[in-house]
Amino acid sequence: MEYNLQEMLFMFFGGLGIFLFGIKSMGDGLQKSAGNRLRDILDKYTSNPFLGVLAGIIVTVLIQSSSGTTVITVGLVSAGFMTLRQAIGVIMGANIGTTVTAFIIGFDVGAYALPIIAIGAILLFFFKKEKLQHLGQIFFGFGMLFYGLELMGGGMKPLRSSEYFIDLTQSMSDNPFLGVIVGTVFTVIVQSSSATIGILQELYAGGSIQLDAALPVLFGDNIGTTITAILASIGASVAARRAAAAHVIFNLIGTAIFLILLIPFTQYIYWITDLLAIEDKMQIAFAHGTFNVLNTVIQFWFIGTIAWIVTKFVPGEDSIVDTKAQHLDPIFIQQSPSIAVEQAKYEVIRMGDFAKLGLDEARKYMATGDKKHAEKSAHIEDALNSLNSKITDYLVKLAAVDLTEQESQEHKTLMHAINDIERIGDHVENIIELIDYKTATRVNLSADAQKELTEMYDLTRSTLEKSLQTLASGDMVEARQVIEMEAKLDMLERQFRKNHVVRLNTGECDGQAGMFFVDMLSNLERIGDHAMNITEITLEDANEGIV
Repeated sequence: MEYNLQEMLFMFFGGLGIFLFGIKSMGDGLQKSAGNRLRDILDKYTSNPFLGVLAGIIVTVLIQSSSGTTVITVGLVSAGFMTLRQAIGVIMGANIGTTVTAFIIGFDVGAYALPIIAIGAILLFFFKKEKLQHLGQIFFGFGMLFYGLELMGGGMKPLRSSEYFIDLTQSMSDNPFLGVIVGTVFTVIVQSSSATIGILQELYAGGSIQLDAALPVLFGDNIGTTITAILASIGASVAARRAAAAHVIFNLIGTAIFLILLIPFTQYIYWITDLLAIEDKMQIAFAHGTFNVLNTVIQFWFIGTIAWIVTKFVPGEDSIVDTKAQHLDPIFIQQSPSIAVEQAKYEVIRMGDFAKLGLDEARKYMATGDKKHAEKSAHIEDALNSLNSKITDYLVKLAAVDLTEQESQEHKTLMHAINDIERIGDHVENIIELIDYKTATRVNLSADAQKELTEMYDLTRSTLEKSLQTLASGDMVEARQVIEMEAKLDMLERQFRKNHVVRLNTGECDGQAGMFFVDMLSNLERIGDHAMNITEITLEDANEGIV
Protein backbone atom coordinates (compact mmCIF):
# COMPACT_ATOMS: atom_id res chain seq x y z
CA MET A 1 0.00 0.00 0.00
CA GLU A 2 2.87 2.34 0.85
CA TYR A 3 4.52 1.59 -2.49
CA ASN A 4 1.25 2.21 -4.35
CA LEU A 5 0.78 5.53 -2.55
CA GLN A 6 4.32 6.58 -3.43
CA GLU A 7 3.83 5.57 -7.05
CA MET A 8 0.53 7.45 -7.19
CA LEU A 9 2.08 10.64 -5.75
CA PHE A 10 5.13 10.43 -8.02
CA MET A 11 2.98 9.96 -11.12
CA PHE A 12 0.57 12.74 -10.11
CA PHE A 13 3.12 15.41 -9.19
CA GLY A 14 5.52 14.41 -11.95
CA GLY A 15 2.69 14.56 -14.46
CA LEU A 16 1.58 17.92 -13.04
CA GLY A 17 5.10 19.30 -13.48
CA ILE A 18 5.28 18.03 -17.08
CA PHE A 19 1.80 19.46 -17.78
CA LEU A 20 2.74 22.92 -16.42
CA PHE A 21 6.01 22.87 -18.36
CA GLY A 22 4.10 21.88 -21.50
CA ILE A 23 1.59 24.73 -21.06
CA LYS A 24 4.44 27.22 -20.57
CA SER A 25 6.44 25.89 -23.52
CA MET A 26 3.42 25.96 -25.84
CA GLY A 27 2.46 29.46 -24.64
CA ASP A 28 6.02 30.77 -25.09
CA GLY A 29 6.18 29.34 -28.62
CA LEU A 30 2.83 30.88 -29.55
CA GLN A 31 3.86 34.21 -28.01
CA LYS A 32 7.16 34.28 -29.92
CA SER A 33 5.33 33.43 -33.14
CA ALA A 34 2.93 36.30 -32.51
CA GLY A 35 5.82 38.69 -31.76
CA ASN A 36 4.84 42.28 -30.99
CA ARG A 37 1.27 41.66 -32.14
CA LEU A 38 0.19 40.83 -28.59
CA ARG A 39 1.12 44.28 -27.31
CA ASP A 40 -0.34 45.89 -30.42
CA ILE A 41 -3.64 44.06 -29.91
CA LEU A 42 -3.93 45.33 -26.33
CA ASP A 43 -2.72 48.78 -27.34
CA LYS A 44 -4.92 49.34 -30.40
CA TYR A 45 -8.05 47.32 -29.82
CA THR A 46 -9.15 48.20 -26.31
CA SER A 47 -10.77 51.56 -27.00
CA ASN A 48 -14.10 50.27 -25.65
CA PRO A 49 -15.04 47.34 -23.35
CA PHE A 50 -16.39 45.16 -26.17
CA LEU A 51 -13.12 45.40 -28.12
CA GLY A 52 -11.31 44.82 -24.82
CA VAL A 53 -13.16 41.50 -24.38
CA LEU A 54 -12.19 40.44 -27.93
CA ALA A 55 -8.58 41.49 -27.35
CA GLY A 56 -8.49 39.50 -24.09
CA ILE A 57 -9.82 36.39 -25.88
CA ILE A 58 -7.32 36.66 -28.74
CA VAL A 59 -4.25 37.28 -26.57
CA THR A 60 -5.18 34.48 -24.13
CA VAL A 61 -5.69 32.01 -26.98
CA LEU A 62 -2.29 33.01 -28.38
CA ILE A 63 -0.37 32.62 -25.12
CA GLN A 64 -2.58 29.90 -23.57
CA SER A 65 -2.67 31.63 -20.20
CA SER A 66 -5.39 33.83 -18.78
CA SER A 67 -3.02 34.59 -15.90
CA GLY A 68 -0.43 35.80 -18.42
CA THR A 69 -2.95 38.08 -20.13
CA THR A 70 -4.15 39.42 -16.78
CA VAL A 71 -0.60 40.10 -15.60
CA ILE A 72 0.14 41.98 -18.86
CA THR A 73 -3.08 43.94 -18.36
CA VAL A 74 -2.24 44.80 -14.75
CA GLY A 75 1.20 45.95 -15.92
CA LEU A 76 -0.29 48.18 -18.62
CA VAL A 77 -2.75 49.67 -16.13
CA SER A 78 0.06 50.17 -13.62
CA ALA A 79 2.12 52.03 -16.22
CA GLY A 80 -0.89 54.14 -17.21
CA PHE A 81 -1.40 52.71 -20.70
CA MET A 82 -4.87 51.31 -20.11
CA THR A 83 -7.88 52.57 -18.17
CA LEU A 84 -9.65 50.49 -15.54
CA ARG A 85 -12.74 50.01 -17.73
CA GLN A 86 -10.58 48.80 -20.62
CA ALA A 87 -8.75 46.43 -18.28
CA ILE A 88 -11.99 44.90 -16.96
CA GLY A 89 -13.06 44.14 -20.53
CA VAL A 90 -9.69 42.47 -21.27
CA ILE A 91 -9.93 40.40 -18.06
CA MET A 92 -13.41 39.20 -19.04
CA GLY A 93 -12.07 38.19 -22.44
CA ALA A 94 -9.11 36.40 -20.85
CA ASN A 95 -11.53 34.23 -18.85
CA ILE A 96 -13.22 33.18 -22.09
CA GLY A 97 -9.92 32.66 -23.93
CA THR A 98 -8.57 30.27 -21.29
CA THR A 99 -11.45 27.84 -21.96
CA VAL A 100 -9.73 26.92 -25.23
CA THR A 101 -7.18 24.91 -23.23
CA ALA A 102 -9.95 22.80 -21.68
CA PHE A 103 -11.38 22.10 -25.16
CA ILE A 104 -7.91 21.11 -26.40
CA ILE A 105 -7.59 18.69 -23.47
CA GLY A 106 -11.09 17.42 -24.28
CA PHE A 107 -9.74 15.94 -27.52
CA ASP A 108 -8.13 12.82 -26.13
CA VAL A 109 -4.89 12.55 -28.10
CA GLY A 110 -2.81 11.24 -25.18
CA ALA A 111 -1.84 8.15 -27.18
CA TYR A 112 -0.01 10.44 -29.64
CA ALA A 113 1.71 12.58 -26.98
CA LEU A 114 5.16 11.00 -27.40
CA PRO A 115 5.25 11.28 -31.23
CA ILE A 116 4.16 14.93 -30.93
CA ILE A 117 6.98 15.55 -28.42
CA ALA A 118 9.40 13.88 -30.86
CA ILE A 119 8.27 16.18 -33.71
CA GLY A 120 8.74 19.20 -31.48
CA ALA A 121 12.21 18.05 -30.39
CA ILE A 122 13.29 17.49 -34.01
CA LEU A 123 12.16 20.99 -34.99
CA LEU A 124 13.89 22.48 -31.93
CA PHE A 125 17.24 20.71 -32.23
CA PHE A 126 17.74 20.07 -35.95
CA PHE A 127 16.45 23.27 -37.54
CA LYS A 128 17.95 26.73 -37.11
CA LYS A 129 15.18 28.76 -38.74
CA GLU A 130 13.48 30.88 -36.09
CA LYS A 131 9.91 30.16 -37.23
CA LEU A 132 10.54 26.40 -37.16
CA GLN A 133 12.08 26.74 -33.71
CA HIS A 134 8.93 28.46 -32.46
CA LEU A 135 6.78 25.80 -34.14
CA GLY A 136 8.90 23.13 -32.47
CA GLN A 137 8.36 24.76 -29.10
CA ILE A 138 4.59 24.73 -29.71
CA PHE A 139 4.59 21.02 -30.70
CA PHE A 140 6.88 20.08 -27.83
CA GLY A 141 4.70 21.89 -25.29
CA PHE A 142 1.52 20.43 -26.83
CA GLY A 143 2.86 16.90 -26.53
CA MET A 144 4.16 17.47 -22.99
CA LEU A 145 0.74 18.79 -21.99
CA PHE A 146 -0.95 15.51 -22.98
CA TYR A 147 1.86 13.32 -21.67
CA GLY A 148 1.57 15.07 -18.29
CA LEU A 149 -2.18 14.49 -18.31
CA GLU A 150 -1.67 10.79 -19.05
CA LEU A 151 0.70 10.47 -16.09
CA MET A 152 -1.67 12.37 -13.78
CA GLY A 153 -4.59 10.23 -14.96
CA GLY A 154 -2.65 7.06 -14.19
CA GLY A 155 -1.66 8.40 -10.78
CA MET A 156 -5.25 9.29 -9.89
CA LYS A 157 -6.84 5.95 -10.86
CA PRO A 158 -6.54 4.48 -7.33
CA LEU A 159 -8.67 7.37 -6.03
CA ARG A 160 -11.73 5.62 -7.42
CA SER A 161 -11.43 2.99 -4.68
CA SER A 162 -10.27 5.36 -1.91
CA GLU A 163 -12.86 5.72 0.85
CA TYR A 164 -11.51 9.12 1.87
CA PHE A 165 -11.80 10.49 -1.66
CA ILE A 166 -15.26 8.99 -2.14
CA ASP A 167 -16.37 10.67 1.10
CA LEU A 168 -14.86 13.98 -0.04
CA THR A 169 -16.62 13.92 -3.40
CA GLN A 170 -19.89 12.98 -1.69
CA SER A 171 -19.43 15.95 0.65
CA MET A 172 -18.85 18.23 -2.35
CA SER A 173 -22.04 16.93 -3.96
CA ASP A 174 -23.98 17.66 -0.78
CA ASN A 175 -22.22 20.97 -0.09
CA PRO A 176 -21.20 22.83 -3.27
CA PHE A 177 -19.38 25.52 -1.22
CA LEU A 178 -16.85 22.86 -0.19
CA GLY A 179 -16.18 22.15 -3.89
CA VAL A 180 -15.63 25.85 -4.54
CA ILE A 181 -13.14 26.02 -1.67
CA VAL A 182 -11.27 22.92 -2.91
CA GLY A 183 -11.03 24.32 -6.46
CA THR A 184 -9.94 27.75 -5.22
CA VAL A 185 -7.24 26.48 -2.86
CA PHE A 186 -5.78 24.00 -5.34
CA THR A 187 -5.59 26.61 -8.12
CA VAL A 188 -3.99 29.11 -5.74
CA ILE A 189 -1.32 26.48 -4.96
CA VAL A 190 -0.72 25.45 -8.59
CA GLN A 191 -1.32 28.97 -10.01
CA SER A 192 -2.81 27.55 -13.20
CA SER A 193 -6.54 27.10 -13.74
CA SER A 194 -5.73 25.15 -16.92
CA ALA A 195 -3.86 22.56 -14.81
CA THR A 196 -6.61 22.21 -12.20
CA ILE A 197 -9.33 21.94 -14.85
CA GLY A 198 -7.20 19.37 -16.69
CA ILE A 199 -7.00 17.36 -13.45
CA LEU A 200 -10.75 17.74 -12.99
CA GLN A 201 -11.31 16.42 -16.53
CA GLU A 202 -9.16 13.37 -15.76
CA LEU A 203 -10.99 12.69 -12.50
CA TYR A 204 -14.39 13.03 -14.14
CA ALA A 205 -13.43 10.90 -17.14
CA GLY A 206 -12.12 8.21 -14.75
CA GLY A 207 -15.38 8.14 -12.79
CA SER A 208 -13.72 9.41 -9.60
CA ILE A 209 -16.03 12.43 -9.28
CA GLN A 210 -19.61 13.14 -10.31
CA LEU A 211 -20.74 16.15 -12.33
CA ASP A 212 -22.64 17.81 -9.47
CA ALA A 213 -19.42 17.72 -7.39
CA ALA A 214 -17.13 18.66 -10.31
CA LEU A 215 -18.93 21.87 -11.30
CA PRO A 216 -18.41 23.72 -7.97
CA VAL A 217 -14.71 22.77 -8.13
CA LEU A 218 -14.63 24.27 -11.63
CA PHE A 219 -16.15 27.51 -10.30
CA GLY A 220 -13.51 27.58 -7.58
CA ASP A 221 -10.76 27.13 -10.18
CA ASN A 222 -11.86 30.43 -11.73
CA ILE A 223 -11.62 32.19 -8.38
CA GLY A 224 -8.20 30.68 -7.63
CA THR A 225 -6.68 31.88 -10.89
CA THR A 226 -7.10 35.49 -9.72
CA ILE A 227 -4.19 35.01 -7.29
CA THR A 228 -1.72 35.67 -10.11
CA ALA A 229 -3.21 39.09 -10.80
CA ILE A 230 -3.25 39.85 -7.07
CA LEU A 231 0.45 38.96 -6.78
CA ALA A 232 1.24 41.08 -9.86
CA SER A 233 -0.53 44.08 -8.35
CA ILE A 234 1.34 44.03 -5.02
CA GLY A 235 3.35 47.23 -4.77
CA ALA A 236 1.92 48.46 -8.08
CA SER A 237 -0.19 51.55 -8.72
CA VAL A 238 -3.68 52.11 -7.35
CA ALA A 239 -5.10 51.47 -10.82
CA ALA A 240 -3.31 48.11 -11.06
CA ARG A 241 -4.64 47.01 -7.67
CA ARG A 242 -8.13 47.99 -8.79
CA ALA A 243 -7.74 45.89 -11.96
CA ALA A 244 -6.73 42.87 -9.85
CA ALA A 245 -9.67 43.49 -7.50
CA ALA A 246 -12.02 43.67 -10.51
CA HIS A 247 -10.76 40.23 -11.60
CA VAL A 248 -11.58 38.78 -8.17
CA ILE A 249 -15.03 40.42 -8.00
CA PHE A 250 -15.89 39.28 -11.53
CA ASN A 251 -15.21 35.63 -10.70
CA LEU A 252 -16.80 35.80 -7.23
CA ILE A 253 -20.04 37.22 -8.68
CA GLY A 254 -20.01 34.64 -11.46
CA THR A 255 -19.53 31.80 -8.97
CA ALA A 256 -22.36 33.11 -6.78
CA ILE A 257 -24.72 33.29 -9.78
CA PHE A 258 -23.92 29.77 -10.98
CA LEU A 259 -24.11 28.24 -7.50
CA ILE A 260 -27.66 29.58 -7.28
CA LEU A 261 -28.36 28.07 -10.72
CA LEU A 262 -26.32 24.90 -10.08
CA ILE A 263 -29.20 22.42 -10.59
CA PRO A 264 -30.44 23.85 -13.95
CA PHE A 265 -26.81 24.36 -15.05
CA THR A 266 -26.05 20.70 -14.29
CA GLN A 267 -29.12 19.64 -16.26
CA TYR A 268 -27.97 21.83 -19.17
CA ILE A 269 -24.61 20.04 -19.25
CA TYR A 270 -26.34 16.65 -19.30
CA TRP A 271 -28.61 17.90 -22.11
CA ILE A 272 -25.72 19.23 -24.23
CA THR A 273 -23.90 15.94 -23.64
CA ASP A 274 -26.81 13.91 -25.02
CA LEU A 275 -27.41 16.35 -27.88
CA LEU A 276 -23.81 16.40 -29.13
CA ALA A 277 -22.79 12.94 -27.91
CA ILE A 278 -19.64 14.38 -26.34
CA GLU A 279 -17.19 12.52 -24.12
CA ASP A 280 -16.65 13.08 -20.41
CA LYS A 281 -13.61 15.40 -20.71
CA MET A 282 -15.43 17.54 -23.24
CA GLN A 283 -18.37 17.85 -20.83
CA ILE A 284 -16.12 19.70 -18.38
CA ALA A 285 -14.77 21.83 -21.24
CA PHE A 286 -18.32 22.80 -22.27
CA ALA A 287 -19.19 23.58 -18.64
CA HIS A 288 -16.08 25.75 -18.32
CA GLY A 289 -16.77 27.56 -21.61
CA THR A 290 -20.44 28.12 -20.82
CA PHE A 291 -19.64 29.43 -17.35
CA ASN A 292 -17.15 32.02 -18.60
CA VAL A 293 -19.13 33.11 -21.68
CA LEU A 294 -22.39 33.54 -19.77
CA ASN A 295 -20.58 35.19 -16.86
CA THR A 296 -19.13 37.74 -19.29
CA VAL A 297 -22.46 38.29 -21.07
CA ILE A 298 -24.20 38.90 -17.72
CA GLN A 299 -21.58 41.19 -16.19
CA PHE A 300 -20.45 43.00 -19.36
CA TRP A 301 -23.28 45.50 -18.93
CA PHE A 302 -22.09 46.29 -15.40
CA ILE A 303 -18.45 47.11 -16.17
CA GLY A 304 -19.03 50.67 -14.98
CA THR A 305 -20.55 49.37 -11.73
CA ILE A 306 -17.63 46.98 -11.17
CA ALA A 307 -15.21 49.86 -11.79
CA TRP A 308 -17.11 51.98 -9.26
CA ILE A 309 -17.08 49.18 -6.66
CA VAL A 310 -13.32 48.57 -6.93
CA THR A 311 -12.67 52.33 -6.86
CA LYS A 312 -14.46 52.46 -3.50
CA PHE A 313 -12.87 49.21 -2.35
CA VAL A 314 -9.31 50.32 -3.27
CA PRO A 315 -9.11 54.02 -2.35
CA GLY A 316 -6.44 56.39 -3.62
CA GLU A 317 -5.69 58.69 -6.51
CA ASP A 318 -5.92 56.99 -9.90
CA SER A 319 -3.00 58.52 -11.81
CA ILE A 320 -3.70 57.28 -15.32
CA VAL A 321 -1.64 58.86 -18.07
CA ASP A 322 -3.00 58.48 -21.57
CA THR A 323 -0.08 57.48 -23.77
CA LYS A 324 -2.01 57.43 -27.02
CA ALA A 325 -1.63 60.40 -29.37
CA GLN A 326 -4.00 63.16 -28.24
CA HIS A 327 -3.46 66.02 -30.68
CA LEU A 328 -2.96 64.46 -34.11
CA ASP A 329 -6.32 65.19 -35.72
CA PRO A 330 -5.90 64.63 -39.49
CA ILE A 331 -8.71 67.07 -40.31
CA PHE A 332 -6.40 70.02 -39.49
CA ILE A 333 -3.84 68.98 -42.13
CA GLN A 334 -6.06 70.13 -44.99
CA GLN A 335 -8.24 72.70 -43.26
CA SER A 336 -5.64 74.54 -41.17
CA PRO A 337 -1.98 73.48 -41.54
CA SER A 338 -0.88 76.10 -38.97
CA ILE A 339 -3.09 74.46 -36.32
CA ALA A 340 -1.83 71.02 -37.42
CA VAL A 341 1.78 72.14 -36.85
CA GLU A 342 0.87 73.44 -33.40
CA GLN A 343 -0.97 70.21 -32.55
CA ALA A 344 2.04 68.17 -33.65
CA LYS A 345 4.22 70.34 -31.42
CA TYR A 346 2.02 69.57 -28.39
CA GLU A 347 2.37 65.85 -29.15
CA VAL A 348 6.16 66.07 -29.48
CA ILE A 349 6.34 67.82 -26.11
CA ARG A 350 4.20 65.03 -24.60
CA MET A 351 6.62 62.54 -26.13
CA GLY A 352 9.48 64.41 -24.47
CA ASP A 353 7.70 64.26 -21.13
CA PHE A 354 7.49 60.48 -21.47
CA ALA A 355 11.23 60.31 -22.16
CA LYS A 356 11.79 62.32 -18.99
CA LEU A 357 9.48 59.97 -17.06
CA GLY A 358 11.41 56.96 -18.39
CA LEU A 359 14.65 58.50 -17.12
CA ASP A 360 13.05 59.00 -13.70
CA GLU A 361 11.96 55.36 -13.60
CA ALA A 362 15.49 54.24 -14.50
CA ARG A 363 16.86 56.20 -11.56
CA LYS A 364 14.28 54.69 -9.20
CA TYR A 365 15.22 51.25 -10.50
CA MET A 366 18.88 51.84 -9.74
CA ALA A 367 18.08 53.18 -6.27
CA THR A 368 15.61 50.46 -5.21
CA GLY A 369 16.20 47.47 -7.51
CA ASP A 370 12.40 47.15 -7.74
CA LYS A 371 11.50 45.50 -11.06
CA LYS A 372 8.27 47.49 -11.36
CA HIS A 373 10.34 50.56 -12.30
CA ALA A 374 12.15 48.62 -15.02
CA GLU A 375 8.82 47.33 -16.34
CA LYS A 376 7.32 50.80 -16.36
CA SER A 377 10.38 52.16 -18.15
CA ALA A 378 9.98 49.40 -20.76
CA HIS A 379 6.32 50.36 -21.26
CA ILE A 380 7.38 53.99 -21.69
CA GLU A 381 9.94 52.97 -24.31
CA ASP A 382 7.13 51.18 -26.20
CA ALA A 383 5.01 54.33 -25.94
CA LEU A 384 7.89 56.45 -27.28
CA ASN A 385 8.32 54.15 -30.29
CA SER A 386 4.58 54.23 -30.94
CA LEU A 387 4.37 58.03 -30.65
CA ASN A 388 7.47 58.41 -32.83
CA SER A 389 5.77 56.40 -35.59
CA LYS A 390 2.43 58.23 -35.29
CA ILE A 391 3.91 61.74 -35.13
CA THR A 392 6.25 61.00 -38.04
CA ASP A 393 3.34 59.76 -40.17
CA TYR A 394 1.37 62.89 -39.26
CA LEU A 395 4.27 65.21 -40.13
CA VAL A 396 4.91 63.41 -43.43
CA LYS A 397 1.28 63.98 -44.42
CA LEU A 398 1.59 67.58 -43.25
CA ALA A 399 4.65 68.10 -45.46
CA ALA A 400 2.54 67.32 -48.54
CA VAL A 401 0.42 70.50 -48.12
CA ASP A 402 1.44 74.13 -48.64
CA LEU A 403 3.16 75.53 -45.56
CA THR A 404 4.46 79.01 -44.93
CA GLU A 405 8.21 79.49 -44.45
CA GLN A 406 7.78 79.73 -40.69
CA GLU A 407 5.56 76.62 -40.59
CA SER A 408 8.10 74.72 -42.69
CA GLN A 409 10.87 75.70 -40.30
CA GLU A 410 8.85 74.56 -37.29
CA HIS A 411 7.95 71.37 -39.14
CA LYS A 412 11.67 70.65 -39.61
CA THR A 413 12.30 71.36 -35.91
CA LEU A 414 9.65 68.83 -34.87
CA MET A 415 10.99 66.16 -37.24
CA HIS A 416 14.45 66.50 -35.71
CA ALA A 417 13.08 66.68 -32.16
CA ILE A 418 11.12 63.41 -32.32
CA ASN A 419 14.21 61.56 -33.58
CA ASP A 420 16.28 62.90 -30.68
CA ILE A 421 13.57 62.12 -28.12
CA GLU A 422 13.25 58.57 -29.46
CA ARG A 423 17.04 58.15 -29.16
CA ILE A 424 16.85 59.39 -25.55
CA GLY A 425 14.40 56.54 -24.91
CA ASP A 426 16.92 54.10 -26.40
CA HIS A 427 19.64 55.36 -24.04
CA VAL A 428 17.27 54.98 -21.08
CA GLU A 429 16.70 51.39 -22.22
CA ASN A 430 20.49 50.92 -22.25
CA ILE A 431 20.66 52.25 -18.69
CA ILE A 432 18.04 49.71 -17.56
CA GLU A 433 20.07 46.90 -19.15
CA LEU A 434 23.21 48.16 -17.41
CA ILE A 435 21.42 48.14 -14.06
CA ASP A 436 20.27 44.56 -14.77
CA TYR A 437 23.91 43.68 -15.49
CA LYS A 438 24.98 45.36 -12.24
CA THR A 439 22.43 43.32 -10.28
CA ALA A 440 23.25 40.02 -12.02
CA THR A 441 27.02 40.37 -11.55
CA ARG A 442 26.70 41.90 -8.07
CA VAL A 443 28.76 44.95 -9.02
CA ASN A 444 29.53 47.21 -6.07
CA LEU A 445 30.28 50.88 -6.70
CA SER A 446 32.41 52.94 -4.38
CA ALA A 447 30.76 55.82 -2.52
CA ASP A 448 32.59 58.33 -4.75
CA ALA A 449 31.42 56.59 -7.92
CA GLN A 450 27.81 56.57 -6.70
CA LYS A 451 28.03 60.26 -5.81
CA GLU A 452 29.42 61.10 -9.27
CA LEU A 453 26.69 59.10 -11.03
CA THR A 454 24.06 60.93 -8.98
CA GLU A 455 25.54 64.30 -9.94
CA MET A 456 25.71 63.26 -13.60
CA TYR A 457 22.12 62.05 -13.53
CA ASP A 458 20.80 65.23 -11.87
CA LEU A 459 22.46 67.45 -14.47
CA THR A 460 21.27 65.23 -17.35
CA ARG A 461 17.71 65.32 -16.02
CA SER A 462 17.82 69.11 -15.66
CA THR A 463 19.29 69.54 -19.14
CA LEU A 464 16.55 67.42 -20.70
CA GLU A 465 13.81 69.24 -18.80
CA LYS A 466 15.18 72.66 -19.77
CA SER A 467 15.52 71.54 -23.41
CA LEU A 468 11.86 70.50 -23.53
CA GLN A 469 10.86 73.82 -21.98
CA THR A 470 12.84 75.58 -24.72
CA LEU A 471 11.04 73.54 -27.38
CA ALA A 472 7.68 74.54 -25.89
CA SER A 473 8.41 78.21 -25.35
CA GLY A 474 11.15 79.09 -27.84
CA ASP A 475 12.77 81.12 -25.04
CA MET A 476 16.33 82.01 -26.04
CA VAL A 477 17.49 82.57 -22.47
CA GLU A 478 16.49 79.01 -21.58
CA ALA A 479 18.09 77.77 -24.80
CA ARG A 480 21.45 79.26 -23.86
CA GLN A 481 21.11 77.71 -20.40
CA VAL A 482 20.78 74.32 -22.07
CA ILE A 483 24.00 74.98 -24.02
CA GLU A 484 25.84 75.80 -20.80
CA MET A 485 24.43 72.78 -18.99
CA GLU A 486 25.39 70.41 -21.80
CA ALA A 487 28.92 71.83 -21.85
CA LYS A 488 29.13 71.13 -18.12
CA LEU A 489 27.91 67.58 -18.74
CA ASP A 490 30.77 67.01 -21.19
CA MET A 491 33.23 68.41 -18.67
CA LEU A 492 31.87 66.25 -15.85
CA GLU A 493 32.04 63.11 -17.98
CA ARG A 494 35.71 63.73 -18.77
CA GLN A 495 36.52 64.50 -15.12
CA PHE A 496 34.61 61.48 -13.77
CA ARG A 497 36.35 59.16 -16.26
CA LYS A 498 39.72 60.40 -14.96
CA ASN A 499 38.55 59.89 -11.37
CA HIS A 500 37.49 56.38 -12.28
CA VAL A 501 40.95 55.53 -13.66
CA VAL A 502 42.47 56.68 -10.38
CA ARG A 503 40.06 54.45 -8.42
CA LEU A 504 40.95 51.49 -10.64
CA ASN A 505 44.68 52.07 -10.07
CA THR A 506 44.22 52.26 -6.30
CA GLY A 507 41.99 49.18 -6.22
CA GLU A 508 38.99 51.14 -4.95
CA CYS A 509 36.91 49.86 -7.92
CA ASP A 510 37.25 46.59 -9.84
CA GLY A 511 37.02 46.06 -13.60
CA GLN A 512 33.32 45.11 -13.71
CA ALA A 513 32.34 48.14 -11.65
CA GLY A 514 34.47 50.26 -13.95
CA MET A 515 32.73 49.00 -17.10
CA PHE A 516 29.33 49.70 -15.58
CA PHE A 517 30.37 53.16 -14.40
CA VAL A 518 31.84 54.25 -17.76
CA ASP A 519 28.86 52.95 -19.76
CA MET A 520 26.44 54.76 -17.43
CA LEU A 521 28.38 58.00 -17.87
CA SER A 522 28.37 57.54 -21.64
CA ASN A 523 24.61 56.98 -21.86
CA LEU A 524 23.82 59.95 -19.61
CA GLU A 525 26.15 62.19 -21.63
CA ARG A 526 24.51 61.05 -24.88
CA ILE A 527 21.09 61.94 -23.46
CA GLY A 528 22.50 65.41 -22.83
CA ASP A 529 23.72 65.54 -26.45
CA HIS A 530 20.24 64.75 -27.76
CA ALA A 531 18.73 67.36 -25.45
CA MET A 532 21.26 69.80 -26.89
CA ASN A 533 20.29 68.82 -30.45
CA ILE A 534 16.66 69.72 -29.70
CA THR A 535 17.76 73.13 -28.43
CA GLU A 536 20.10 73.75 -31.38
CA ILE A 537 17.35 73.20 -33.92
CA THR A 538 15.09 75.47 -31.83
CA LEU A 539 17.72 78.21 -31.98
CA GLU A 540 18.06 77.77 -35.74
CA ASP A 541 14.30 78.02 -36.02
CA ALA A 542 14.54 81.44 -34.35
CA ASN A 543 17.44 82.41 -36.66
CA GLU A 544 19.79 82.57 -33.68
CA GLY A 545 23.37 81.43 -34.02
CA ILE A 546 25.12 79.45 -31.31
CA VAL A 547 27.89 81.40 -29.73
